Amino acid sequence: MPQEFEPVMAVPVPSGSSIAHFYTSMNLADAFAIRLPAGTCDDADLLARFILSNQPSWVGWLMQVRDTLVRCFGLKTARQLAALADRVAIFKVYSTNQTEIVLGEDDKHLDFRISILCSAEAEPDGSRRLVFSTVVQCHNRLGRAYIFVIAPFHRLVVRASLRRAARLGWPLATSA
Repeated sequence: MPQEFEPVMAVPVPSGSSIAHFYTSMNLADAFAIRLPAGTCDDADLLARFILSNQPSWVGWLMQVRDTLVRCFGLKTARQLAALADRVAIFKVYSTNQTEIVLGEDDKHLDFRISILCSAEAEPDGSRRLVFSTVVQCHNRLGRAYIFVIAPFHRLVVRASLRRAARLGWPLATSA
């Protein structure tokens, strides 16, 4: 069910998300919401896999640039992360339930969590809201410098990934 144009809106990290208060101090906290049309799957794990496996092609190029730069600092590359177990794309799965999946990574320079949260209640038209949130806690100057450089790209990637998923057509709910 492809959508020609579905706006992606910047929103606060939902208070009902398990990452809303995950870190006592955060160096980055953002969230972006999109409407899922009636009939769309509401399984957070499946939606996360769909979003992260269908990113725009330029995201792959950005990740190659990132990997080239971070290798010099001894940080984990996308290839190293993707090879590990219990992953959605390059992200470790920390928890999952029907409405939310929490992904992320802990590293020497920073820790982060991503939440993909699908509203449990449908709107009168059958649509639901999906919110992609990210929170980051830096441990040192390298982490703060990294997040300063990467934050604008992160926001572009999240917005573009949500728009692309909508254009491709969200996975449909299966009938019992």
